[in-house]
Order: sequence, then structure tokens, then C-alpha cells
Amino acid sequence: MTQQEILKALPYKSPFLFVDEITSINENGVTGNYTFKPSEFFYEGHFIGKAVTPGVILTETMAQIGLVCLGIFLAGKSEKTLKGKSIAFTSNNVEFHHPVFPGEKVTVVSEKEYFRFNKLKCKVSMYNESGERVCKGVISGMLV
Repeated sequence: MTQQEILKALPYKSPFLFVDEITSINENGVTGNYTFKPSEFFYEGHFIGKAVTPGVILTETMAQIGLVCLGIFLAGKSEKTLKGKSIAFTSNNVEFHHPVFPGEKVTVVSEKEYFRFNKLKCKVSMYNESGERVCKGVISGMLV
């Protein structure tokens, strides 16, 4: 699958799509990015006067790029088919190190730990434009 085909296959749309582009992808991992627009729906009420991206949104961004995009790619390369299926987020363990503010671009780097029995588990890190690791963790999902 091409990067554009993967993006079209994502089961999200605005305002809950947190993938701008995939910069690299192969059977071992994926790298992609997203820029948090100052107009995002969640900033209005999260830390009034000094908006910060909620951790749950950072986790979702990591899952969309690092798990779902990779899962779509892997399913497309295997005998499994995505027709009528989706990648369901099943678990995560994420540590947060730095805040992400409105207007910041982040890069997500994901390394596949395994993909078997329709389950995908990845080590995922998110970096800001300064190269600082914003958060890291292990995220899992299933092809359902």
C-alpha cells in the first residue's frame, strides 16, 4: 500500500484525525507527523489562558500514526484484508515528558514489537520540533 492509500483507509475524519503525513513506513515501523492547530476543539477548555494538548490526544495521535497506520500497512501486505475491518486500540502504557502547545508539530516514531493473531504491539515515541521526546510508550491494537 502507498502512503496515500493508508491515509485514505484511516477510519477517522476531522476533527478527530491526527495524521498529516506518513514520512516512512515498512514492515518494522512507521514515522509520521501532525501539527496541532491553535483552533483544535480541545484547546478552548483545557488549561484556560495557557492551552496545552491533553495527554489523551497525544496518546490518540501516537495510536493513529504508530499503530493504525502501521496496522493498515501490515494487513495490506499480508493475506489479511481490511475490507470491513478496522484496527481497534486495545491497550497503552504512556509516559509524558514535555507539554505540546497549540501550533506545534510533532513526529511519531513507531517500532513494531509483533503482529500476529491479528494483534499489533508497538513501541511508540513522540518528538517535538526541537527533537525532545514528548512522550513514549507501548501501544497495542487488534484487527477486528
